[in-house]
Formats: sequence, structure tokens, C-alpha cells
Amino acid sequence: MTDLFWPGDHLAGDLMSDAAFLTAMLAVEQAWLDGLVDAGVAPTTAGITLPTDVDLDTVARQADSDGNPVSGLVALLRDRTPDPASRWIHRGLTSQDVVDTALMLCLRDVLTRLAEDVRAQVDSLVALTEGHRHTPALARTLTQPALPTTVGTRTAAWLTGLLDAADPLDRTEQPAQLGGAVGTLAAVVELTGSVPAAVELTSRVATRLGLTPAHPWHTTRAPLTRIGDLLAGLCDAWGHLAADVATGGRAEIGEFAEGQGGGSSTMPHKNNPVRSVLIRRAALTAGPLAGTLHTAAATNVDERADGAWHAEWATIATLARRTVVAGAHTTDLLGGLRVDADRAAANLAAAGDLAAEQATMATLVGRQPQSTYLGVADYLVDAALDRAASYVNAPNRKDAP
Repeated sequence: MTDLFWPGDHLAGDLMSDAAFLTAMLAVEQAWLDGLVDAGVAPTTAGITLPTDVDLDTVARQADSDGNPVSGLVALLRDRTPDPASRWIHRGLTSQDVVDTALMLCLRDVLTRLAEDVRAQVDSLVALTEGHRHTPALARTLTQPALPTTVGTRTAAWLTGLLDAADPLDRTEQPAQLGGAVGTLAAVVELTGSVPAAVELTSRVATRLGLTPAHPWHTTRAPLTRIGDLLAGLCDAWGHLAADVATGGRAEIGEFAEGQGGGSSTMPHKNNPVRSVLIRRAALTAGPLAGTLHTAAATNVDERADGAWHAEWATIATLARRTVVAGAHTTDLLGGLRVDADRAAANLAAAGDLAAEQATMATLVGRQPQSTYLGVADYLVDAALDRAASYVNAPNRKDAP
């Protein structure tokens, strides 16, 4: 895919695209039909493979008439499928089941991709932190010189922020949403003959799709907002480190440089921090998108919302694709990031006397000032590195081979 309004969109490939969403909806319909056959509800002769060469444009145009893409898709499938299978397609499902479950299928693939990028970023940040834990640098507060620090302490903070954001990645479930017309599975109970059989059918279909079996969450949108928060949180962490890189890369500071900067259409001398700029762009827009998901969740009404549910689809798709792109840009940025230790030391020296706070503290306790004033910086570096090691070696990780 390409998007002139969002440079780098192609890095997300097919993830969360219209085509991926259509494929996921088809997978849900296929899994449900197979589930009906396996449960003995539909005859074995209905157990066929549904057509997958569906015209996306036709489905999209029909969605404008029905308010969602499922009705047109089901009509098309029934028209192209022979009896008795055609009579059993979608029976017991509702449009929201297909949309919500298809979104979870798409998001599962997104989270798998993000886990791979996070792992590469952790590796890069560990290398930077270990390599520069003793590289002197100037710490700044409110843009002004503050106290001595080290480059490794700063990158350890980036690493900690990334690990904080990535912590839910392996624990965030993607539940199927199969509840029927109003979330009560009434039609499925009618088809199967009992409540246990209906619940078992939905659980088997969820498992068939590789999703988590769950009770219907028609109007309880936490499964979606949790993922939105995870995506925004990752963009927060990446935005923080990108802002430090962009600021530290200014000519008058010169402590950081991207491995390969970008050019200018008119100024050949420019070496713009393009990766940092594009990462910050994503970070600036991720929070409002996640906020839209929360607004939609808060305004759900009845057993299917009149607009709030519909507002979620493009919002989560946009947020997911932008997060994937930001993740790819961050992996690239950290993999090629250059640190100028000499400039960092020179900037620290040029800041002048930063010992005023140290002298005050030493006087208060009646001691001579210590030879350095780095506090627990080394301890924080060790803590970040230990946490990174635990993250990398954790079992059941999404990025495990």
C-alpha cells in the first residue's frame, strides 16, 4: 500500500488494510460454517470451502447501503455458493460478530509484527546502554543545563520506557466476539438445542480462528480499547526517544545522529533526522486516536451502538497501521543511531560549574563533595539491563521463533 499523506505507510504492508480485513471476515464466515457442520447443526454436505476471490470494491459499495460490510459480503457468498451450504452461511451470526472478530484477527497479526520490532529495539538499546554507560553527558531540564549524567543513563531511560509500553504486549488477548443479534446467542441456542452446546460452538470457532474464546462483548469495548492503549503507549515510548534524538542531533548539540538522515528539496547541506520526525508524527496522533476508541466505548448504547461502534473500525485500523510504521522507523533509527562521545563531553564541559547542588548537599551533612555527582545512575542502568534480559528471555513471547 502507499499513502502520500503518511510517508512510510508501505512499511505496514497488508497489515490492517482493506484487503486484510476482507480476508479476515471471510475467515470468520468460513470458520462459523465449519463449526456448524462439525457440531452437527448443518449437514455434512454444507461443509465446503467458501469462495475467497471476492471483489473488495463491490463489498465496500454495498456497505454504504447497509452501514457495514458484512451484509453485502454474506449476500455475495450465498449467491456464489451452492445449496445446502448457501443456506447455512452466517446462520446464528450477526454483522457485529463478523466485524469485531475480523478486527481481532487483523490486530493479532499487527501485535505479532510489533513484538518482533520491539525485540530488535530492545537489543539495540541494550547495546547502546552497555556501550555508553560511562560516556559523560549533560543532563538538561526545561531545555537548560542541569547536572552531569551519562549517555547510557539516557538510553537506559529510553529502554525502560519501551519495556513499560511493551509489557502488556504478550498478555493482551484477542478475543473472538460471537454473540448473535443482541449478544445472547439466542439463535445459536435454537440451532444447537442447548446453552452448553451454543457456548461450546462459539469456543470451538474461536479456537479454530486462533483467537481467545470469550463471552460476547457486544457493548463492552474493553478488548478494543486495551489494544488501542497498547498501541498508543508504544508510540509514546518511541516518541520520547525520537524527541531526544532529534534535539540531540541539532548542529549546536551534535550528540546524536541518525544512521542515514534525509535530504532537502532545496538545501543540499541538510541531513534531516527524518526517522525521528516521522516517529514523533505518529506519537502526536496516536493518543487522540486511542481517545476516540474510549469515546466510542463510553457512548455505546443498547445492544449495538448507533455510530459509536462504526467509528471504531477506521480508527483502530489507522492507529494500528501508524503504530506498525512507527515501530519500523524506530527499529531503523536505533539500529543506526550514532553517538558522538566527544561532543557529549564537550557540551558537559561547556556548561560550566554544575556543582552548586552538590556543594549544598555536602555542606548540609558536613561532608566533602564526592568525586562524581551521578547518584544512582549506574544502578538505574543495571536495573534497565536486567529488566531487558528478563523481557528477552521470557517464555511464550510473541516474537519467539
